[in-house]
Amino acid sequence: MNTQNSPDWHARAAQFQPRTGVYIDGRFRDALSGETFDCISPIDGRVIAKVAAGGDRDVDAAVASGRAAFERGDWARRAPRERKQVLLRFADLLRAHRDELALTETLDMGKPIADSLAVDVPSTANCIQWYAEAVDKIYDEVAPTGHASLALVTREPLGVVGAIVPWNFPMIMAAWKLGPILAAGNSVVLKPSEKSPLTALAMAQLAVEAGLPPGVFNVVPGFGHTAGKALALHKEVDGIGFTGSTATGKLIMGYAAQSNLKRVSLECGGKSPNIVMGDYRDVQRAARAAAYAIFFNQGEMCSAGSRFVVHESLKDALLEEVARVASELTPGDPLDPATRLGAMVDAQQMQRVLGYIDAGRQDGARLALGGSQVRAESGGCYIEPTVFDGVRTSMRIAREEIFGPVLATITFRTEAEAIAIANDTSYGLAAAVWTHDLNTAHRMARAIRAGMVYVNCYDADDITVPFGGFRQSGMGRDKSLHAFDKFTELKTTWIDLA
Repeated sequence: MNTQNSPDWHARAAQFQPRTGVYIDGRFRDALSGETFDCISPIDGRVIAKVAAGGDRDVDAAVASGRAAFERGDWARRAPRERKQVLLRFADLLRAHRDELALTETLDMGKPIADSLAVDVPSTANCIQWYAEAVDKIYDEVAPTGHASLALVTREPLGVVGAIVPWNFPMIMAAWKLGPILAAGNSVVLKPSEKSPLTALAMAQLAVEAGLPPGVFNVVPGFGHTAGKALALHKEVDGIGFTGSTATGKLIMGYAAQSNLKRVSLECGGKSPNIVMGDYRDVQRAARAAAYAIFFNQGEMCSAGSRFVVHESLKDALLEEVARVASELTPGDPLDPATRLGAMVDAQQMQRVLGYIDAGRQDGARLALGGSQVRAESGGCYIEPTVFDGVRTSMRIAREEIFGPVLATITFRTEAEAIAIANDTSYGLAAAVWTHDLNTAHRMARAIRAGMVYVNCYDADDITVPFGGFRQSGMGRDKSLHAFDKFTELKTTWIDLA
């Protein structure tokens, strides 16, 4: 990132005053309980805001607001081209408020300001724009029945949808839900993570400013066991879109069953294998991609390439190059535009990751790089890039999602062994295969049980392709036109013409 003429982010941070209330029916207010929680920046440990701790009654109010707007048809029955124009204005406002949103994201969850500016805000706006442009491109169907009847298949909005999103990419994950939810004509109640709630509140205000009717987009910040649970149990919520841990995803499925059997879509955890076959010659390229696949965003990515599954003949060369790339990623001040690796989201997550590093040592893996907290004097939450060698598939660091900058290296000899290692997991979100043999690439891509398989790259991304996984990585897909399937119902209308 070009740091010349860059804003003084520390000066802006000193003046930072975010919105902190619940956002219901187009206005901010305190939680009905009056309770708040501290929003602590992982950059230096300071409290940057006291945020309304929404609870059951706030969720009730938000759902009622969304239901009233849906029944009035303020949004649901608006012509597709009109919804399109509102969402396009929303995307434009996100871009116009780029610096404010990027600063909020960085202060709230610790990622480098360069990433917030170059990745998070543009990706969020592009997602909303893409779904806006899709609104009037989706056609209903006429079924191929006999001449004596006419059967119409129409796609209709679910109604009121709850969206529960994680803390690692607060804006992007919200946009992946909001885009298809709003484009389809639903109302939404968004529950952001208590670890990073601030950009969700800013986004809702901008959406109403763009012309979204009050009540269509509501935000209830709060804790998962209170606000999140209340939303998933609510009998007036027609669907839940969730991104987060597999453990929480299981709870949400249970809440849906206990209440009204609402539609549930889940994008959960991952323990993704990044496989380098013995024939792959560009070791530098594969290793650099492997480093960014686990260290980008401090490793706080569900699709992170956390298992480095490498042919034994290439292991030493690959790890040497990964170490070289890691040396460029020393954790630094997230408000410095030159910083490439920021802070963990909070002290709890930092301690969790350090606990996994200790477990790796205790289980007999060799710590090849890193493994320690750094910049402790800042008051923030920083862990250096960490690489383990000699990892066995039975070890915790090879089986459990760490959600931090920790790479577990596992070696193999044959293609069959590599596939077995890749599939030896309860997850199935992403995977990668590095090979020069097209037949090998096809065979392995078909054999690996994952929702996304990258060949000779990692984490390649476009809004036009679905994102989601197999097994305990969830069900349903974010992104692409397939996301509309989660937030719409198909209706058959049969007309007898006899």
